[in-house]
Amino acid sequence: MKVELHCHTNVSDGSSSFEELLEVAKRESIGHLAITNHDTTMRLQEMVERGKEIGIEIIPGIEVSGYDFARGRRVHILGYFVEPGHKALEDLCNPLIEKRNAASEKMVERLIHAGYRITWEQVSKFRGGTGVYKQHIMLALRESGYTDSIYGDLYKKIFSRGLNGEEPGIAFIPMEYVDAILAVKAIRAAGGVPVLAHPGQYGSFEIIPDLVKAGLEGIEVLHPHHGHAEEERAISYADQYNLIKTGGSDFHGDYGEKPIRLGSMSPGTECVNALKLRKKSMAINDVVLKNIDL
Repeated sequence: MKVELHCHTNVSDGSSSFEELLEVAKRESIGHLAITNHDTTMRLQEMVERGKEIGIEIIPGIEVSGYDFARGRRVHILGYFVEPGHKALEDLCNPLIEKRNAASEKMVERLIHAGYRITWEQVSKFRGGTGVYKQHIMLALRESGYTDSIYGDLYKKIFSRGLNGEEPGIAFIPMEYVDAILAVKAIRAAGGVPVLAHPGQYGSFEIIPDLVKAGLEGIEVLHPHHGHAEEERAISYADQYNLIKTGGSDFHGDYGEKPIRLGSMSPGTECVNALKLRKKSMAINDVVLKNIDL
């Protein structure tokens, strides 16, 4: 039985509805499925209940869009077995969702000003449950005949970050992400197990000691953007800091940067069991610390 610990629905930036995702999970013989939408726990409770009905354990999760301000790098933090709607996550992530939507609207305004014949209303019809992402803007551009793909030359041109001395793309709007350390603490406050997502993709290994001090409990080893070297480096950090070794396909359906199968990066049921045990030990430690403080 496969395990999938990193996937997105159309609540954030995935193309699939939850029901569509369940159909794929059944075909792929996935028994444990973590829903880790960006910066939200919207609809997680009903997803958990629906999973019980068909015999798939839905792990309530989240992927918080964090940042390492000391090194200027993105740092995504996954949370597993979080309490949906917990105030700590809502307070941290809701402003981020609002900023993302405002940035997306500015992106569309810039594209319109540059001569692209699209509208905010056109883009909005593709939006997910929490708002507009770059994928939705690309769908409007594709619909208007400017491209035949989401991730292609046009995407690279208009959304370029302007690295290595190059000019940023006309639709690049810098996002103000949340402190990754605060993301770890918020996930723990919501009863979740915090895990560093795809450190090889964003080059976010150096912040690990700081994240561990804040309460990090795992690191994503298996990921489509990790080669052998990235996996080995993640394993080394996991062994050094007693972190759970996780993995997932980072499935976005048709919105993924490259074709990927749900469940193709399964870390096994032993990983799910390790996350559950760590959650229990975290709860016990929190009670002990609370009593000491009293």
